Amino acid sequence: MRTLFVSIASYCDPVLPFTLQRAVETARHPDGLHFGIVDQALPGMEAASQPPATRVSEVRIDALQARGPCWARAIALSLYDGEDWFLQLDSHMDFEAGWDEKLVEQARALGAPERGIVISSYPPAFAFEAGRPVLRGPGGGVLAHVLKPGVAFEADHPVLSFEAHPVDGEAPLPAFHLGAGCLFAPGRFAQAFPYDPWFYFHGEEQALALRLYTHGWDLFHMPRLPIRHLYNDAQSGAPPRPLHWDAAHEALRSEPWWAREQRSRDRLAALVAGEPLGAYGLGCQRSVADYAAFSGIDYAARTLAPHAFTPKLA
Repeated sequence: MRTLFVSIASYCDPVLPFTLQRAVETARHPDGLHFGIVDQALPGMEAASQPPATRVSEVRIDALQARGPCWARAIALSLYDGEDWFLQLDSHMDFEAGWDEKLVEQARALGAPERGIVISSYPPAFAFEAGRPVLRGPGGGVLAHVLKPGVAFEADHPVLSFEAHPVDGEAPLPAFHLGAGCLFAPGRFAQAFPYDPWFYFHGEEQALALRLYTHGWDLFHMPRLPIRHLYNDAQSGAPPRPLHWDAAHEALRSEPWWAREQRSRDRLAALVAGEPLGAYGLGCQRSVADYAAFSGIDYAARTLAPHAFTPKLA
């Protein structure tokens, strides 16, 4: 039986039960799913029920003790138990029928699991209408990551902003960036790339993309990504969900989120400078200079080439 580990870090998210239910009922092989969930919830919040015919490993944490998204993802990844494939998701997602088979087929077409590859993107949006999920973003083509227009390096940190651009076509595109909320890979990813808990949120995706690239893994955006994302806005049709840095939660913690964010920026600066970070550091298959030529993002010179603002074509 083919097995798939699904890593989900949730923070006070009322949509988590929906995400689990939809993942199971739309999967081609639900009996092969193993969910690793870190549910950061306030006292009194009901835990998500276990979907039928699946395996669930759950860690439940008081939300006021939570240390940020990357810390929670690191715990969720530690629940991996040798599955064939790995998928990291946000806790507010919807799925096309057969999503698991579609991801595996695309990965195999790219040479996985023998080849180290990651399929990732910022997924198209969905919203709830009359309680039902409805696609709100483009369903066809490829969503490719590029730098946001006008972005430049700040003087005191290397964190950059990215966005997804729709590209017509039915072929996967090479990528230089990834979306941490939708990341699919061979199962060995979980042991080869332990999640760095010293990141907070911003810079997380840049760090992981650079680690993967320098270890010789390749990133791709796939056409017709079969997963959707619910954005936390007035058009979502869902109750608003709190964020780790919301003022009401911050007031009850001893350390502000901004202190963690500052340390996270320092962590990214150390990584791109090639400082030894052990299991969380860069590889030696490719260099940071190679990544600069490939992506247009030159961390050493603090420059951004024009092709960092346009999708890479196959």
